[in-house]
Amino acid sequence: MASVVVVGLGLAAAGFAGRQVLRVAPQVAQKMSEVLKTMSSESGILSSSKYHKGGFEPTMSKREATLILDVSNNAPKNKIKVFLIFVSGCTQTYHVDQSSR
Repeated sequence: MASVVVVGLGLAAAGFAGRQVLRVAPQVAQKMSEVLKTMSSESGILSSSKYHKGGFEPTMSKREATLILDVSNNAPKNKIKVFLIFVSGCTQTYHVDQSSR
């Protein structure tokens, strides 16, 4: 008999808590959207990214390579080549399929 009372009180508490959450949810959603708008417009945290925005051309140009590798446009070819060798070595060493062998 006591367990039925405890279960009933638990269900009542869960219902009351759910009702409160549903009442407050629209206000919280509105405040969050306002905060996100101010963050993106004022501080530029969400709007600025170090990644290249936009598509790439069918054949890779030097400009695209420098964007992907995050080096300057006027970087010498040997610096780009050294960086590519380093990246390819890292990808081969830490590749997902290497751990299964």
